[in-house]
Amino acid sequence: MRAWFACTGAELLARDPADTVGRLASAQQARGFSGTADQDLAWHAQLASLRQAVAEAGGAAWTIALEFDLLRLEKRIDAVVLTDRAIFCLEYKTAAPTRAALAEAEDYALDLRDFHAGSRAHAIVPVLVAGHGDWAPPTQPWLLPTHPTEPLVCGAEALGRLIAWVQATLPRPAVPLDGAAWLEAPYRPVPTIVEAATMLYARNGVEEIAQARADAGNLTRTARAIARQIERARTEAAKIVVFVTGIPGAGKTLCGLNAVFGPARQDGAAFLTGNAPLVEVLRVALARDAVARGECSRDEARRRTQVALQNVHRFLEDCATDPARLPPERLIVFDEAQRAWDEAKSLTGTQNKRSRLTMSEPAHTLEIMGRRPGWSVVVALIGNGQEINTGEAGLREWGRVIGANAAWRAAAASRVLWASDPVQRLANGHPPWLMIDDDLDLTVPLRSVRETAGAAWVSAVLEGDAAEARRIAEAAEALPYFLTRDLGALRAGLRHLARGQRRAGLVRAAGARRLRAEGLGAEVVAKDVPDWFLLRWPDIRASDALEAAATEYACQGLELDVVGLAWGAISSAAMAAGWHAISPAMDGSRRTRTTPSSATPTASCSLAPAMRPSSGSHPAHPPAIHSMTGRARPRRWMPSPLIFSPAVPAPLNSLQPRPGGHPPISSPPLGIQYLHNDVGHAGGGEDVRLYDRRGRRDIQPAGADGGTLLPWRQG
Repeated sequence: MRAWFACTGAELLARDPADTVGRLASAQQARGFSGTADQDLAWHAQLASLRQAVAEAGGAAWTIALEFDLLRLEKRIDAVVLTDRAIFCLEYKTAAPTRAALAEAEDYALDLRDFHAGSRAHAIVPVLVAGHGDWAPPTQPWLLPTHPTEPLVCGAEALGRLIAWVQATLPRPAVPLDGAAWLEAPYRPVPTIVEAATMLYARNGVEEIAQARADAGNLTRTARAIARQIERARTEAAKIVVFVTGIPGAGKTLCGLNAVFGPARQDGAAFLTGNAPLVEVLRVALARDAVARGECSRDEARRRTQVALQNVHRFLEDCATDPARLPPERLIVFDEAQRAWDEAKSLTGTQNKRSRLTMSEPAHTLEIMGRRPGWSVVVALIGNGQEINTGEAGLREWGRVIGANAAWRAAAASRVLWASDPVQRLANGHPPWLMIDDDLDLTVPLRSVRETAGAAWVSAVLEGDAAEARRIAEAAEALPYFLTRDLGALRAGLRHLARGQRRAGLVRAAGARRLRAEGLGAEVVAKDVPDWFLLRWPDIRASDALEAAATEYACQGLELDVVGLAWGAISSAAMAAGWHAISPAMDGSRRTRTTPSSATPTASCSLAPAMRPSSGSHPAHPPAIHSMTGRARPRRWMPSPLIFSPAVPAPLNSLQPRPGGHPPISSPPLGIQYLHNDVGHAGGGEDVRLYDRRGRRDIQPAGADGGTLLPWRQG
């Protein structure tokens, strides 16, 4: 049970409040937190409010859970009240209500909806209990309440009246809430890489993250397998390369960070990656967290994170130019090790910087880590199924240098021996220096929260198979993608879905220069990436200001909760019936292939201004799509949209464009929803409406009138 204490409403009324506070204090100490007199006083005040509310509303049969842990947010819900109709998430504040406190309460409710299995089918009501004010019902009646509902605010003495109003307003559910079952329901959070790294760096191990996810047992097994190999190297004074393989999003980076921030940190450990934005964002995030926890000064926190997180190319060059230097680390984690440079790339370097290396990066890595007497471990993180580009060594080079150096051994899952691509095969056959441990292979994705069909749908779109994309979308319960041609609707949709403290942001293709004509020319430069990911609105540098867009180079390896993706102009496809593509030279897009199979993806994810109507009309169904070779594609509806993807979708799968709207189609082309800005075309604000198949409004947006979105409703 994730709650520190739980009981029925009747038990709460019958129990001495001092006994309940004592139980909470005991749970606090058992979790390693020190108690304070202020915390005890706050608990007494909360219990007084809860007891009064339960008595007034007749909640003897309800279930009360106090201090409910939310791992992803590293916070706790002060109290959860489970009635027969709703889940009330209560956040208590002694001061007057603020927008930030309201967003915090809403974020708790969203966390339950997204990650707690017992909450998804029931109404969730976030409540901010602040000060001693009264309670007034919302001006707009709850005809079609959102999930969770809009957050409510009341004073401590008015909580009973608020709960009674909600009980009378919400319909009786088909299946009443079962408090005992709710308390035991699985909670499976998906922390972002920044959240996970912060937790690991501060005090938690990867097992605590994995324990919250019953479907991620292999994350724990892999972490333990890495620990076994580290202990084996330490005991036998051995030098071992540990290959951790896994599908994208399975937790390889988590396991690597866990190894670096675990017990090996005392012996010297570093996480090495060529992803410069990831390094900088994690450094800043971990340093800020360490300062906030009072662990050290800002300068010392920055120094520690620079030691723990390093650029792999700078690490290798620094050590390679001084052959007598002993590396301070006994353990390094090599992120995306299959992309390590081969010898030719190592000798030439990049376009902007000449290299000082003389061998391949795998060869340099083993030579550098082999200088220290005693044990050394290299944990190599390998992404399965990823294409090896020119200059990247792949697994084959790692196998070659290990086999050529008798001082080194390796451990890996068996899949490294049977990859179809020989470049991604560690060795032919089973070499004597390799120990097989299949626990080192991660096969369960952690990023998919509700719907696992997203990757398959994207793949079908990129392959130009609209029929397959639509089939996947229609079979999926809640595919998290929406299409729009309207930048105003895009921003409004992002703000609408980024409720609570969820983070939204705009991303764009780096080569799409014509996006500047639509107001998306502002690009997040390298030095601003940490602020873009870590600050919050109203700071205009934050991602959720929706002003500057990050390219694929600025956001790789990092996550947003709700994403607005702006693609470029058509570079290899054109539409007939009055539409033509702008010249690639005008747009600045880079073309990689000109075959018909590459035509559809760019058309399906391109911004509207890249296509100019020669007649001023907007064809609903262009008769053909042509590749640059002039061969016609089958007739398909191919929009040129902005596309955005909430990581956790709202239940909008049945929605389709309003009849008569823009564009006037009778069914969505790829099986996903189309967002239309009703007011924007008439010169109004950034309002967006969502309609069902009969043209009726199906969702009650967050606006005061129930029909339009108010910009910047979040704190």
